[in-house]
Amino acid sequence: MKASLILLVEDNPRDAELTQRALKKSNVGNPIVHVSDGAEAIDFLFRQGAYADRAPADMPRLVLLDLKLPKVDGLDVLRALRADDRTRLVPVVMLTSSDEEQDVVRSYGLGANSFVRKPVDFAQFVEATRILGLYWLVVNRPPPAVVG
Repeated sequence: MKASLILLVEDNPRDAELTQRALKKSNVGNPIVHVSDGAEAIDFLFRQGAYADRAPADMPRLVLLDLKLPKVDGLDVLRALRADDRTRLVPVVMLTSSDEEQDVVRSYGLGANSFVRKPVDFAQFVEATRILGLYWLVVNRPPPAVVG
């Protein structure tokens, strides 16, 4: 059985690399697809543009979504995910540097499953990522349509 993939939507190359390193250090062996803007995330999720040939079964088990993104912001990506039956149930964790209350409220209001502020300290970031991976990929039971 193929491991379920994680979609990492992050425009900052340093943060993307840190997230991938933290997941690897936490023994999360799931494949990670990294996209760097909201438009590319939508293309991946809905199998269009450069991702038109993506197998329908390769739907992410988890989306780690930054809030502030070029082209299409994270809230608009979340809005698109929740508006479509194919992606409505995919768990989405807002993984962002924002600590604004309005961002938290808007994210949950649009259907985010979790809102996590990125810790500045790498050790804390690794631990937060380990907990996220353990919960969303091992402990949590996704709906059958989301299991890859």
